Amino acid sequence: MVVEDGVGLLEMRRPPANYFDEQLISQIVGAALELEEDPRCRALVLASEGKHFCAGANFGTGGGFEDRVAVSERLYRRAIQLFEVKTPIIAAVQGAAIGGGLGLACAADFRVVDASTRFVANFSLLGFHHGFGLSVTLPDLVGRRVAADMLMTGRKVGGEEAVHIGLADRLSEPGRQRETALALARSIAAAAPLAVRSIRATLRADLPQRVRAALDHELAEQARLWATRDCAEGIAASLERRSPVFVGE
Repeated sequence: MVVEDGVGLLEMRRPPANYFDEQLISQIVGAALELEEDPRCRALVLASEGKHFCAGANFGTGGGFEDRVAVSERLYRRAIQLFEVKTPIIAAVQGAAIGGGLGLACAADFRVVDASTRFVANFSLLGFHHGFGLSVTLPDLVGRRVAADMLMTGRKVGGEEAVHIGLADRLSEPGRQRETALALARSIAAAAPLAVRSIRATLRADLPQRVRAALDHELAEQARLWATRDCAEGIAASLERRSPVFVGE
């Protein structure tokens, strides 16, 4: 963590993919809460080391159905704290933000991308329900129709389209997402901090409560679908790099 010019920099350092898991979210939340107590820090930039912002969960690490439910329940309890952080967060999204990585990016106030950035809500292609509050955050950003398109098809959304549909806020020059995000954060940090927090609190007034309710539903649906043949097939196909064959069971 670094604070300079009123901006705190949080960097995920698990290259190249920065896989989404309980440890990653716990570290991000812990660092964000720590920086929130630093009076010098008026805005946060969430960035990543390596090729990707966060390429989703690593299903190749094993773990059975019961483990998956228990881990996700702990992860979501921790995740809600990220939505309660009072400091504005700008995500510098390089490479892929897939699955939970998309959820992490959508938890920020702003997203900075370049043309090569890609967002993927791949849950339906894996055979289970989305999580991390995407039931709330994604429709809030892009509208219900576009959110349904992304979630039901699992298609890739590139950086330019992301800006066009409202999923991203700034399109940087190639490879300059972090610099652009830091510049945006510095402009926020230069404004009156009490006013910024007040405005943000008004705009996000009920967001933590809505996300908390959504997480309960998302986890219940995930637990139900993780036990299906289609989910086992979707995950196996992903690991084997082949097209899944779903049977509706």
